[in-house]
Amino acid sequence: MGETLGDLQSLVTMLPSGLLLGAYGNSLISLLLVCCLPPSGARAQQYQLRLEVENTLVPAGGSFLVNCSTDCPNPRLIILETSLAKKPVGNGLGWAAFLLSNVTSDSQVLCSGFCNDIQMVGSSEITVYRFPERVELAPLPRWQPVGENLTMTCQVAGGAPRTNLTVVLLRGEEELSRQPAVGEPAEVTFTVAAGREDHLANFSCRTDLDLRPRGLGLFQNSSAPRQLRTFALPITAPHLVVPRILEVGTTRSVNCILEGLFPASEAQVHLALGNQTLNSTVESHGDTISATATAVARAEQEGAQEIVCNITLGNDGREAREKLTVYSFWGPTLNLSEPNASEGTAVTVTCAAGARVQVMLEGLPAAAPGQPAQFQLNATEMDDRRSFFCNATLEVDGETLHRNSSVQLRVLYGPKIDQAKCPQRLTWKEKTTHVLQCQARGNPDPQMHCFHEGSHVELPIGVPFFVRLNYTGTYACKASSSRGVHTVTVVMNVQDRNLRAVNIVLGVLAILGVVTTVAALLHVFGVQKRSDTCRVNQGSTWLPLTSRQPEEAVGENPS
Repeated sequence: MGETLGDLQSLVTMLPSGLLLGAYGNSLISLLLVCCLPPSGARAQQYQLRLEVENTLVPAGGSFLVNCSTDCPNPRLIILETSLAKKPVGNGLGWAAFLLSNVTSDSQVLCSGFCNDIQMVGSSEITVYRFPERVELAPLPRWQPVGENLTMTCQVAGGAPRTNLTVVLLRGEEELSRQPAVGEPAEVTFTVAAGREDHLANFSCRTDLDLRPRGLGLFQNSSAPRQLRTFALPITAPHLVVPRILEVGTTRSVNCILEGLFPASEAQVHLALGNQTLNSTVESHGDTISATATAVARAEQEGAQEIVCNITLGNDGREAREKLTVYSFWGPTLNLSEPNASEGTAVTVTCAAGARVQVMLEGLPAAAPGQPAQFQLNATEMDDRRSFFCNATLEVDGETLHRNSSVQLRVLYGPKIDQAKCPQRLTWKEKTTHVLQCQARGNPDPQMHCFHEGSHVELPIGVPFFVRLNYTGTYACKASSSRGVHTVTVVMNVQDRNLRAVNIVLGVLAILGVVTTVAALLHVFGVQKRSDTCRVNQGSTWLPLTSRQPEEAVGENPS
């Protein structure tokens, strides 16, 4: 038996530590030691070999001390077997100490020795802990519909011991779920129902390496946060308000409204007329979005068109379409063959419009839509400033459109003085204010002047003037233009205001003379009559008046 133990000792000592790797080296040592153990009776009296470790939980890449000791009074060949790098740091009677370094994985360390040629063995398990090398939340969808389930995946690479490692899903600082990390790398999935409150929320993964039961602390690693964007769209289509018809070259407003979407401010609106994108102004209020644009019809778009409103939010959208008819309504154009025609000239009046347009000139319709209407007249003075009217009608998508046009004819004719508005005889009083109303017509407009035939003094026309006595006389009133001259004779008689006053004074004096003469005669007649009928009594101071009959009567006495 002693020889066997000696051979084992030699074998163990001769084995290089590089061959004893991990569990295989440890298992080989254990197997050899167990196979060579003495019978149970001999083992019962052996001493124990103690293996003391500073800490059985070692950080990855770290080092630790191992002390092998025994109470055997005569121990020999105390050694440490492990796959780890080791270095003796001390020994003595019944003990030996070793430093193990660069610990990268869980290992078993084993101390062995001999006491009285009986082998002693002691072992311990070393656990390595390491923090996760990578903690990441898998990318989230760009948009997530509200109410639908979303699966989030946390990916964890590294981290040990796994029995103490858990993965936590966080929304902000709120813990949503916790699961153990299984596999390498570990992928832990969480399913949540997306809501409006999750819009713009930050989600992240965190690992908890809880070593508190082993005398250490709680170690946490977190991933970079990822922001979630949620959205909701109604099932209804947008409400699109557009004109039914639109004329080429004109503009009209287009409105598109959608209610019940979230978040409305994030929605994109696209308005288009055919293949023409419309520049729109977008506004959002609460859960409602509205867009307004100006549609401009182009010639190449004439005919049936569609205006499309497309509202997109997230990875979904709603669309509305409305029909629009683009039309061209040219005219009516009203032309005169001679806009300024001489009197007696033949003038042709023509009204034309675009295709499919029915025109009517002065109540006379054209032969067919798209055809012009016209007539001819001989220009007279009465046609000067005459207006001609043309009406155009176009049928577009069941709607009748009307347009009108007018043109004025100018007839060139010589000046003519309207004698009804230019009196030939005038009788005015001197030193009064009057206006000479004398008008002429013609095209071009004639110039009007009135000159005294003798003195050639011009008399104002159409403005107030002060009438003098020397204005009496005959005047030649002439209307002249490039097309001729027309003359009217006006006789003015100005009455002298002083002659009338003299006549009035003489009349008054004559009347006063007659009145004075009549009064004098009456007075003389009255005095004479009194002298014949009154006698004065000289003998008395009181003179009674008595009636006296004529002497002839006095002599007659009644019988």
